[in-house]
Amino acid sequence: MKLEDALFNWLQIKVVSDARQEDQSALDTLAFFEQILSEDHGLTDYSIIKIDDTMIHVKYVKESRSKLQLYPRELGEQLLTDIESNPKYN
Repeated sequence: MKLEDALFNWLQIKVVSDARQEDQSALDTLAFFEQILSEDHGLTDYSIIKIDDTMIHVKYVKESRSKLQLYPRELGEQLLTDIESNPKYN
């Protein structure tokens, strides 16, 4: 999995797990993507540092270099929106 894909997948499940802290499946999936980011891509730190009206700002560290990736907020929150709109998961 490419770094860009893994980071975006991590972001989406991070948004879900933050909103649904008792959702064990979300927490397990978050741990899975954190393992991919750490082991496969060598990231030593990654976090959502800011959410504004239109963008989610993700900061990560790779090879001792800090980088910033911006994602449209709507895309970053889409998985949570999909889960919350499905009565099966509520």
